[in-house]
Amino acid sequence: MKRIAGYILLLLIVGFAETGVWAQAPNQQGFEIMKNLDIYSNLIKELNQDYVDEINPGELTQTGIEAMLESLDPYTNFIPESQVEDYKFITTGQYGGIGSLIHQQGDFIVISEPYEGSPSDKAGLKAGDKILEVNGKQAKGKSYDDVSAILKGQAGTTVNVLIQRDGESKPFEKSILRENIKIDNIPYYGMVEKTIGYIKLTGFTQNAAKELKQAYLKLKEGNELRGIIIDLRGNGGGLLNEAVEIANIFVERGQEIVTTKGKMADKNRSHLTMNPPVDLTIPVVVLVDRSSASASEILAGSLQDLDRAVVLGQRTFGKGLVQNVVPLSYNAQMKITVAKYYIPSGRCIQAIDYEHKKKDGSFGKIPDSLIRAFKTKNGRTVYDGGGINPDVIIKSKQYSNLALALYGKYFVFDYATKFARLHPTIAPADTFEIDDSIYNGFIAFIQGKDYSYKTKSERALEELRNIALKENYFDAIQEEYDHLKIRMEKDKQEDMKKYSDQVRELLKLEIVSRYYYQKGKIIATLKQDPELLDAIATIKDSEKYAGILSGKYIQPKPEIPVKGENDEENPVD
Repeated sequence: MKRIAGYILLLLIVGFAETGVWAQAPNQQGFEIMKNLDIYSNLIKELNQDYVDEINPGELTQTGIEAMLESLDPYTNFIPESQVEDYKFITTGQYGGIGSLIHQQGDFIVISEPYEGSPSDKAGLKAGDKILEVNGKQAKGKSYDDVSAILKGQAGTTVNVLIQRDGESKPFEKSILRENIKIDNIPYYGMVEKTIGYIKLTGFTQNAAKELKQAYLKLKEGNELRGIIIDLRGNGGGLLNEAVEIANIFVERGQEIVTTKGKMADKNRSHLTMNPPVDLTIPVVVLVDRSSASASEILAGSLQDLDRAVVLGQRTFGKGLVQNVVPLSYNAQMKITVAKYYIPSGRCIQAIDYEHKKKDGSFGKIPDSLIRAFKTKNGRTVYDGGGINPDVIIKSKQYSNLALALYGKYFVFDYATKFARLHPTIAPADTFEIDDSIYNGFIAFIQGKDYSYKTKSERALEELRNIALKENYFDAIQEEYDHLKIRMEKDKQEDMKKYSDQVRELLKLEIVSRYYYQKGKIIATLKQDPELLDAIATIKDSEKYAGILSGKYIQPKPEIPVKGENDEENPVD
C-alpha cells in the first residue's frame, strides 16, 4: 500500500514536470504546488498507516482529483483508463457493442431502441425487451452503467443476453456478436418541399462535415433546390474543426470562422475555411434550441455573424469553451478547458462565469452589465455572454403535466410495446396517425395505473394551505380550500381530452420508432413541426429572408436568460 501511495505522488510530480509547470509557473506558484504535493503525500501515507480500516489509495486519489476538478468547470474531467473508450466515442462516434439504446425502468434495464441494422437488431431484439441476465450474470437490480459496460466490448466478441419479452411466458437467450457501432451524424435528410431541403445534424464527430456535404449534394441532384434547412436542435456539439468545415460549405475560402484564446500562446489560433465553397448563394436557415451547444453554436453563430444564414428557434446553451484531451500516466487522460472561442463578430457566447465562484460554491451567469454588443458583417447588432440569440425567435413547445407524467412513467413506451406486438405493420412514417381506436386503447391501457401529477395550481393551493396553517387562518378558509381542491381534481380528469393532441403526438412518435427506427421518428415529426414550418415560410418569403440578413427586418429583442436554465444539464462535448 505504501508503495502505491509513493507511485501516486511520483505520477503527480512527473505529470507536472512533463507539462512544464515548474518552468512556466512563477516561483511562488511553483512553491505552492510542491508544498501541497508534499502535504498530500504525507496525508495519504498517514491514512494508509494509521486509519482504522484498510484504504484504497487509488479510489481516494480519484475522489480527490474529481473534487478538485469540480471546482473549475464541468468540462474539465479526469478520464481513468477504464473510461477511455467512452471518451473516444465522443470524438469518433464509434464504439464496440451491440448497437442499442437502453434505459432503466424499475429494477430492470430495458431495450429502448435497437439501431437499425445493428447486431441487436439483427439478433431480433426489440424495444421493450427486459434484460434479465448478461453472460450468465443477473442484470435485475443493476444500474444502467453496470449493464452498459458489460454490453460494450471489442468487435468480434460475443455477449449472451437473457431476455423477457412482453407477451411471451418464458425468457429466451440471444447470442449477439459485437460490432464496431457508428452513430450517424446525420440520421435523416430529405426534401420537405419541392424546392427546400432538410438535413438533421445530431453530432459533430469525425467526418460530420463530409457527411453533410454529401447529403447536400445528393439533395441538389434531381431537385430544384432553392433553400436548405440545417437542424441543430438537441445537438450538444463535438469537434470544432468539423463545425468550421461545415461552415465552409456555404462560406468562401479564407474566411475566419472561429478564434480560440487561452492562457498558453499555442492555444491562440484562428480557424479559417480552407476549401472551395459548395454554394455561396442558396438561402440557409439553421434551427437551434436550448440544447444546441458548443460546435452547434460555432456553426450557427458564425453563419449568423457572416450574415450567411437565418438562425431560427430558441436561444442556445451558451458554451464558449474549448477542451483538449491530454494523456496522463498509466493510460489515464484528462479533458481540460484550454481556451475560449470567439466567432467572426468577435463575441464569445459563454453564458456561465466559471472564473468567479460564488460563496456557496455555485457559478453565476455573465451579468447583464458585462454583456456587450457586436456587429455582424452587414452591421446587425448581436450580443455576447448568453448563447446565440436567433434572428427569428419561436417559443419552445411546452408539454402538459399529464403528457410528461405519462411519458416519464413509461406508460407511452409500454403501450407502444404492446401495440407493436399486436400489429405487425403500420402505415408509412409520414402518414401514420393515432386514430380514436388507438387512443381509446391507450386510455383503457392506463386505467388503474398511477400516473398522478401535481399542477402548478395544486402546488400553489398546497402552499396557501401551509401558510394559512402557520398563521392560524386555515379554519376560516377550509371550506373554500376543499371546494377548490375538488374542482381541480375534476378538471384533471378532463385532461385526457384537453391534452389529447399532445398525448397522441407522443404515442405516434413512440409507435413509429418501433417500425421505422430513428429515421422514421424524425420523418413523423416533419409535418407538424412549427419551427420547421416557420423555416420553410422564411425561405419562401425572399423579401423577409433578405430583410433579416440586411438588418431591415425588425429583429425581436434578445431573450432574457432564465436563472439556472443552463445549469440543469451540461451537453456532451
